[in-house]
Amino acid sequence: MKRRGWGRWSRFWRRGRLALLAGCLALTAAGCNLMGDDTPDKPVADQQAPTAPVQPPAFQAPLTGTMLPQPSEARPVMVMINNHPAARPQSGLSQADVLFEVLAEGEMTRLVALFQSSAFAEPIGPVRSIRPYFIDIGKSFGAIQVHAGGSPDAYEQLRKEKIADLDEITNAGPYFWREKSRKAPHNLYTKLENIRAGAQKRGLDEQGPTGPVYAFAKNEAEAVETMGAAAQDAPKVDITFLWKTYVVSYEYDAAGGKYQRSINGSKHVDLNNDQPLSASNVVVMGTDHKVLDKEGRMNVRLTGRGPALLFQQGKVKPLEWRRDKANDPVRYYEQGHEAAFRPGQTHIMIVPLNPTFESHVTYGALGSGKGKPDPA
Repeated sequence: MKRRGWGRWSRFWRRGRLALLAGCLALTAAGCNLMGDDTPDKPVADQQAPTAPVQPPAFQAPLTGTMLPQPSEARPVMVMINNHPAARPQSGLSQADVLFEVLAEGEMTRLVALFQSSAFAEPIGPVRSIRPYFIDIGKSFGAIQVHAGGSPDAYEQLRKEKIADLDEITNAGPYFWREKSRKAPHNLYTKLENIRAGAQKRGLDEQGPTGPVYAFAKNEAEAVETMGAAAQDAPKVDITFLWKTYVVSYEYDAAGGKYQRSINGSKHVDLNNDQPLSASNVVVMGTDHKVLDKEGRMNVRLTGRGPALLFQQGKVKPLEWRRDKANDPVRYYEQGHEAAFRPGQTHIMIVPLNPTFESHVTYGALGSGKGKPDPA
């Protein structure tokens, strides 16, 4: 009996242990499942709020036609820049929206730099004196005219017409300085911050143009189309004024889409950044020049009409320049319609009509000699 009872108890004990073991295994499995519910198999992607679409620039710079995120409403500034060999390389010219080159006395040229769309802290100069036809250029843009001295008739025009000007000699000396590294008169400088401060003090800081001054192509396709199929290849252009030994050249850089400027075969660079001067548009326009006195001072006609050539994208086409009103910019026309500029900087070279307009400008393929402009 004892043995049979002990056997039943042993079987009961084994069965209990198996049941207990099974229960433990069940609880363990359940715990694993609970953990699995709390820890997902794959990470959940971070939830980010949708970003607002980037708005393209909506405002056009008046003098360059480039698009800006904010309107450029500052009054244009015109600075008379010395172009004597001792004044090169000049400072600030790579930032100019529009750059004119015109003869001054002594068969030398002077540069007229217009600034409006850019703001920079580096120097501008060397600064030189002003003439009546330079005043006309500044008036056509409504610019503050910055200079150091001027011819007697220029001073008379500034006084009579109440031109907004900052003159280092008569009314704005503290806004200029002399660089010791160069000799006078090739060492006078200013900067935009000084010009704006001087203009504000004298009540000249009016609002500038609110719309494009020139006709600009809306996009690259339109820029290509506006040159037309009749445009001739012109990857290089050479320009002379009076001295045949002074040659300004522009060579087209297809990678950058601009013409790079050189003087007598050497790159014309900006002293501020050592960058070559370049332009999306190069205009050569011819007009009457007349010597006024024994000092060689000139009168340069900037009203009426005359021949012009427009260089863009390695090509050239003939235009006609027109200016009927003294306060309007010179404009350029093709078959009665204003020619479109590419957005970017524009360089305008004003040459004499004597002996002919064509004698002052030649162009052709690089390394193949000079071509001749089509008189049409």
